[in-house]
Amino acid sequence: MVVSFVIISLGLLAGLLVLWRIPLACQVPDFPDHDSKKLARRVTVIIPAYNEAKRLPALLASLKAQDIRPHELIVVDDASTDATRSIAQQAGFHVLDADTALSDWVGKSRACWSGAQAATGDWLLFLDADTRLSEPDSLRRILTTFQSLGGRGGLSLQPWHTIERFCENLSVVFNIIVMAGIGVFTPWGTRLRGAGLFGPCLLCNRQDYFEVGGHQAIHDQVMDDLALGRSLQKAGLPAHCRGGRGVLTFRMYPEGLRSLWEGWSKNMCSGAAATHPLVFALIILWICAGFSCLTVFIKAIGGSPLVLAAACFATLLYALLFIRMARLCGRFWRWPLLLFPVFLTFFTLVFLWSLLLTRVLHVVTWKGRRIKV
Repeated sequence: MVVSFVIISLGLLAGLLVLWRIPLACQVPDFPDHDSKKLARRVTVIIPAYNEAKRLPALLASLKAQDIRPHELIVVDDASTDATRSIAQQAGFHVLDADTALSDWVGKSRACWSGAQAATGDWLLFLDADTRLSEPDSLRRILTTFQSLGGRGGLSLQPWHTIERFCENLSVVFNIIVMAGIGVFTPWGTRLRGAGLFGPCLLCNRQDYFEVGGHQAIHDQVMDDLALGRSLQKAGLPAHCRGGRGVLTFRMYPEGLRSLWEGWSKNMCSGAAATHPLVFALIILWICAGFSCLTVFIKAIGGSPLVLAAACFATLLYALLFIRMARLCGRFWRWPLLLFPVFLTFFTLVFLWSLLLTRVLHVVTWKGRRIKV
């Protein structure tokens, strides 16, 4: 019992440390000025899309609602079998076909690479089709942030996760792990080697992107965002990460439990391998503390009132920390988060399945495509 309370105490501290502070995009004036319009003329927005007919309209509408216009916007159709192409064309956007000759490329890399080669902007902004710019000044804030950081290397923002259905709360631990695992939101900041970049919103200096080989150099990587960030870091270029709250949102795997399971299974184990060892250890400690809370609470029932009170207090503290961490990553329903052992168990099952797929079977499935890893 004493050991369990020690683990809980250390786990609470670990949870605070891994998401100590999440910087956001820069604030901007209420109205676009000459400098922000000049920035917009430098950027090409590239949207890789494979069977995104249901998600794409919201992103395209949010781009049209921006108070500045990018130099260029390209939707790259990656051999979709639904209405992705026609939706983008009807909305007035340029549609480019991904190079299907690159048949052995993994994930969205070939679509991103095809778009980058066709782009003419000085900066390349890759946006996943399930993202949405949440405010009219979102694009300005992203570009201004990159400019304030020197405009070199890459900048990525992890979108604020929104949900509509109860089962979507099952993504909560995964979102926490994604944010924590990047490794730069601890008190040590960038003094720890970051895991790379976030993929849903990734802005690169065009020259730097091609200098490190872009998506071509990482075409065999499932986690292309992390791999691209590491390529920039190896070349001595910066890879900045920010939270997307107030700027960018997404709704992950709204189709239901099967989609959610499949989507997280293809990513989790690969992402863990890129996490800094110290951050990885802190995350494991935080997860173990959650299970320890459940253990001590069950053992304390029917025992000493003092031990039961201590178990209740420890469990309450963990639940409050769990809610805090979840709210740093997205808009999840609060009351279900009190059942944190359920979410931790679901995460553990998916992670073990991901381990089997990526380390034993070496194949994952996404949207009907079998991907060798």
